[in-house]
Amino acid sequence: MDWDTTGPRRVSRRGLLIGAGAAGAAAMTAGAVAAATPRRRDGARWLAFESAWTGEKLKLTYYENGRYVEDALHALDRLMRDARDNTVVQMDPRLYDILFDLHRLMDSANPFTLISGYRSPSTNAMLAARSRAVAKNSFHLRGWAADVRLQGRDLRQLALGAISLHRGGVGMYSRKSNFIHVDTGPVRRWNV
Repeated sequence: MDWDTTGPRRVSRRGLLIGAGAAGAAAMTAGAVAAATPRRRDGARWLAFESAWTGEKLKLTYYENGRYVEDALHALDRLMRDARDNTVVQMDPRLYDILFDLHRLMDSANPFTLISGYRSPSTNAMLAARSRAVAKNSFHLRGWAADVRLQGRDLRQLALGAISLHRGGVGMYSRKSNFIHVDTGPVRRWNV
């Protein structure tokens, strides 16, 4: 696990246990997790986004020299905020790693379009009241999930790429919404 515990962003014991459990489940499910991960452990990692709701654009390196870049994580957390009430939380850095690996796997020069990152309890409740597809205890509430799409890549191709990483949950919402959901929870998939 690529956690930098020397800086102010520390991982709770609970978070480590949950992460370890998810990693164990992923290893049992995948068989060869390392083979499915296209990045080198010591290389720089970057992400690029355009927010569907705010129009904000962001491209930055969030990991280099074997450490997460604190200012970059804060900038990503701000972009991932609940756009309805502007609540910013500390997102799970493993989510950024999944998105980085997925972007490399898709071999695209385009940024992700961010549909949803963190959701406040009031936003999630409002969305859950509108649609049965919204989980009442969504990983969005914990800062562990993002809904994205990638211009130039078929939604199913994007979802299958995320599934091939064998890390976290992957859902596809193709009817009206046109995005995939990725999270750092247990390995599972739906609508794919």
